[in-house]
Parts: sequence; structure tokens; C-alpha cells
Amino acid sequence: MDTSIALQVNGEPQTCPPNTVLPDLLKQMNLNPRLVAVEYNGEILHRQFWETTQMQNGDRLEIVTIVGGG
Repeated sequence: MDTSIALQVNGEPQTCPPNTVLPDLLKQMNLNPRLVAVEYNGEILHRQFWETTQMQNGDRLEIVTIVGGG
């Protein structure tokens, strides 16, 4: 029985374990949560909600890495 959750991240299929919250997903993808912005199912997701946002089957995320410098 497959218990992983199917997501779409930046247009690519991705899976994660059930009950995964957004910061854990970012770490699983080797992304620094402080250096990304996240659109969750078409809405910009403010950082204050990241810890309580659990991934659900069919979620769509757009993750943008913030690049510093000039």
C-alpha cells in the first residue's frame, strides 16, 4: 500500500510522507526555508502559516528561490 502523498512542485511530480508540513517538505528538497517564497494552490502562502500547512494529495506548489547579490 502506497501511503505517500502526490504533489506537483514547480510543475514536476513530487511525493512526500503523510502529515508532512511545508518546512519539512522544503528540507526534504534540500531548500533553505529562509530563502524561498511559496505559492500554495495558487495563493502566496505567508510564512506564519508554513508550520501548520500539511501537504495534501494533489497540492500544487510553486517554490521560488530568493537570490541575493547584485
